[in-house]
Amino acid sequence: MIENIPLPEDLIVAIGSESKDFAVKCRRAQPARKSIATIFFGVIWLAFMNIFVVAFFGPIIKGKEVEFTANGVPVVAGPGNLEPVTVPGLIIGAFVLVGFGILGSGIYLLFKKGGYFAGTTERLVIYKKGKIRSIDWEQFSGDIEVNGNVRHGTISLQLRTGQMVSGKNGSRYVPDIIYITGIPNAFEIEQLCRKRIKENDPTPPSL
Repeated sequence: MIENIPLPEDLIVAIGSESKDFAVKCRRAQPARKSIATIFFGVIWLAFMNIFVVAFFGPIIKGKEVEFTANGVPVVAGPGNLEPVTVPGLIIGAFVLVGFGILGSGIYLLFKKGGYFAGTTERLVIYKKGKIRSIDWEQFSGDIEVNGNVRHGTISLQLRTGQMVSGKNGSRYVPDIIYITGIPNAFEIEQLCRKRIKENDPTPPSL
């Protein structure tokens, strides 16, 4: 059995008399690369929206007028006449807030702790901030990704559940993923997970 840290009492009680294959504490809630990608997207979003902010409000802040067309009609706005830019300002402001939301969520997830994970013969038990989640091994598809090294590795366990996501090439199915991030002995734990998933696979064997 692989265990790298004493477990919270609530988690020990939840596991009960079940035999543990492994028990680890994660450094992060998700891989750093995913959080960094979200942060990068947020920065790009805000940089793009900054073009509209400067174009609409830059001249007004400097005391100048700005001219644009609304519904085919030329409109002039300035320091003494802000009404024409009220609606565009609200729309641009909403998109700016979305950008800050994306950026903030990326920074939050980058530092968010991952909690405790324990694997038994029947299930994966997750303990985070006093809450316990239990997922039977049969709920995993068996599609597993592992990377890192012996000291710090990450395991991505794909679930059978997911959702349809729209994209440029149409809708596609995106499965839910459980991340066990920043743990020692990730490659050994991945083998244990794979073994239990195969043992509990509800799919009938092909003849």
